Amino acid sequence: MTSSDHACCGPGYATPQAAMQADREKLLYSIALYTGTGIQQPDYLATIDVDPASPTYSQVIHRLEMPYIGDELHHFGWNACSSCHDDPTRSRRFLVIPGIRSSRLYIVDVGEAKAPKIHKVIDPEEIKAKTNLTAPHTVHCLADGQIMISMLGDGAGNGPGGFLLLDENFDIAGRWDREPNSAMKYNYDFWYQPRHNVMVSSEWGAPKTFYPGFDLNDVTAGNYGQQVHFWDWEKREILQSIDLGEDGLIPLEIRFHHNPESTHGFVGAALSSNIIHWHKPNGHWQVEKIIDVPAVDLEGFPVPLPSLITDLLISLDDRWLYFSNWLHGDLRQYDITDPQHPKLTGQVYVGGLLGKATEVNGHKISGGPQMLQLSLDGKRLYVTNSLFSTWDNQFYPDMAQSGSYMLQINCDTENGGLSVNPDFFVDFGAEPKGAARAHEMRYPGGDCTSDIWV
Repeated sequence: MTSSDHACCGPGYATPQAAMQADREKLLYSIALYTGTGIQQPDYLATIDVDPASPTYSQVIHRLEMPYIGDELHHFGWNACSSCHDDPTRSRRFLVIPGIRSSRLYIVDVGEAKAPKIHKVIDPEEIKAKTNLTAPHTVHCLADGQIMISMLGDGAGNGPGGFLLLDENFDIAGRWDREPNSAMKYNYDFWYQPRHNVMVSSEWGAPKTFYPGFDLNDVTAGNYGQQVHFWDWEKREILQSIDLGEDGLIPLEIRFHHNPESTHGFVGAALSSNIIHWHKPNGHWQVEKIIDVPAVDLEGFPVPLPSLITDLLISLDDRWLYFSNWLHGDLRQYDITDPQHPKLTGQVYVGGLLGKATEVNGHKISGGPQMLQLSLDGKRLYVTNSLFSTWDNQFYPDMAQSGSYMLQINCDTENGGLSVNPDFFVDFGAEPKGAARAHEMRYPGGDCTSDIWV
């Protein structure tokens, strides 16, 4: 696809293959947090130079502070993506950045890519009044111009939450889900695929449960999710809910194949430390465990230490699956050419509680690999290490003083394999207003965890 072809169309790319041929990323946006660190400063959006030819390579070059303290900025997404590629009136110019703790939404204008600015703020009181929803999480644009956000709680912070819609002007359009469905106990992530008339959603827990921190008693009490839900995309109602049982405790990130014809997808069960695969071979959605990361006995830990799979993504050619084990400290690469029989092809330790990587690129680090973002060509994997403020403080208390890292991992896309880029290290512990924590990442041109092809 030539640049002239791209100019005549809307945002994103016509196909995943076209996206893989795009120019290399030069900028990266990351959430940076002070919530939970003891530093009374607003969270901010960090712009990072990832152009190796630049004199400021591997540095934060701009910080957009939010106007409030205590938002806990978390996952964020675009106003438009490849789902809108056929609409020349649409453009990928605005980031929608939720505060999962404050329930506030920020609309950020990235028209000047190196120096984003706030375009609009949507107050939590308005969201509660119009939808009775709180704790925004995943943001996806829809092909019709609206923006959909998974909400993890009701107005009082209880489950199951629901789905919020914003219109093209970033005004609240209401709820996407027509009726709160009794089958859904909790909410978390989602991915839609109109060609199969389906949306898949997962479950974390109610905000009242996870805000204060992790308590193992909440698991035995059933206060965390273990279901995935398959929705009728047109009717906006749940068709099929599957209880994953002991193999699927706290299913978090949802990833469909990028090929819109495919019914294959994956979800990572954090506490069970399993990867669950789904597909639709006989007219019904089926799930199966395809990867199991065993827990490890660790002195001083009350139970065998789970790896805690907290993020995963799929390369745009649907060949490689990557995920992070936040407590064990390793990143993994699997060949998923056969989605039901993945093959481990790469593994690297960059932190964790097992003590297998206490230093990376000459820096002593705290925390384990958490959020992931892959370059469009699939050759560079970016990783940050903050999960959630209260959980960070429980499992990695040193992170409040040391701050986050951002690393770049080289990915062998021919034979498989992972290695840390020794020339890249963003030290969020050295930020001007004190040590900050980095979370999710996005590129100005879109990426493999926000773009959906329809």
